[in-house]
Amino acid sequence: MRTLLSNATIVNEGRSFHGHLVIKDDSIEEVCEGKEAPCGDYDERVDATGCFILPGIIDTHVHFREPGLTAKADIKSESRAAAYGGVTTFFDMPNTMPQTTTLKALEDKFKRARKGCHVNYSFFFGATNDNIDLISQIDPKRVPGIKVFMGASTGNMLVEKKETLKALFRKASLPIVAHCEDNGQINRQMEIAINRYGDDPPVEQHPMVRSAKGCYDSSALAVDLARETGARLHVAHISTQQELSLFQPYREGDELPRITAEAALPHLLFTNADYYLRGALVKCNPAVKTEEDRKALRHALSDGRLFTVATDHAPHLRSEKVGGCKKAASGMPMVQFSLIGMLRLVDEGWLSMERLVQLMCHHPAMLFDVHGRGFLRPGFKADVVLVKRGEPWTLTNEMVESKCGWTPLEGERFNWRVEHTFCNGRHILDHERFDDSAQGEEVAFRIGI
Repeated sequence: MRTLLSNATIVNEGRSFHGHLVIKDDSIEEVCEGKEAPCGDYDERVDATGCFILPGIIDTHVHFREPGLTAKADIKSESRAAAYGGVTTFFDMPNTMPQTTTLKALEDKFKRARKGCHVNYSFFFGATNDNIDLISQIDPKRVPGIKVFMGASTGNMLVEKKETLKALFRKASLPIVAHCEDNGQINRQMEIAINRYGDDPPVEQHPMVRSAKGCYDSSALAVDLARETGARLHVAHISTQQELSLFQPYREGDELPRITAEAALPHLLFTNADYYLRGALVKCNPAVKTEEDRKALRHALSDGRLFTVATDHAPHLRSEKVGGCKKAASGMPMVQFSLIGMLRLVDEGWLSMERLVQLMCHHPAMLFDVHGRGFLRPGFKADVVLVKRGEPWTLTNEMVESKCGWTPLEGERFNWRVEHTFCNGRHILDHERFDDSAQGEEVAFRIGI
């Protein structure tokens, strides 16, 4: 099976150029620069005039809710939403039911994905206070890293004792992805808010309860532990200007840093003003904070302090998003609209198209040592997305493919659309036509070790 994508602008490895891309079976056969399309026999031709060809997005931070929470989302529904958004690979977080904190639970997730996942997948292993000895038994070629919650979490997944954290950082040979918030500060601020406002303080109090200081103090602790132990640390969903000071700017071509930071879409798109407009729909952990914080995060997209952009896709039922900063569920579905959301920031001048591809494709592959994905290179898997800028359109809940059926971006206007998604060479999304029989693959890591 050979496919020709012709007459597009190809964005890859810091460059944009007019060209064509040839797919053979599940891999990229040729990336051609210039006006002349390569001759040959093709089973499918896609005229990509006016489109930009990008590597498929690698979203390294999602919560697809399976197993145990499938009323709100599951692997099949959310991987479909991912494909609609140009996301061809995801790494799922461990706070499901049961939690992915045993080797049996980890293998169960892989088994589930093999049965019904439309795009490529892997799963983080979750650290707890009593499973650190299992980390050495994890196959490093199958798992991207270890997730540790250094802030409030469910069940026993909160790891906050410094000695336990230090032991984890010393033993982990895989990258550690940390959710950083100071649990003691959260509890104290919630008590203050309840005393002032009642049992369920208004959602506008959420960024005061989950404060900037609580984020910074926890992130600073994680960075200190990584420096002391030599662990590879990736701090998830940075939400404050102050936290950015903890990270050194990365320049393309430099040695891969051992301490890096992720921005999540909610903190790049929303501010605390949106609590008054959208209520608990924009409630997430860490909390969306000030305009100054958002502006600093947007600047850091281009100055090297942020290494990746992910979604923290976390769907809930609409009924669970009712209430204030204590009772309303935290999290929002973002995977379907992350790419077009970031393209809007490109239009606004916050980053270039080339930088977007680095943050959402190249750097995730580099950070977790993903084998054969994340770049448009001959021999790499043909995970490809085509996007096109056109007339403005308005996002409605009826367009949402996620099982929860809503988006905090309802009513927002966008200029970009995902026109085509190819996953492992298969044309999974052709405008609005979706190949429901498409099956993704398990991602391989660190093949050279």
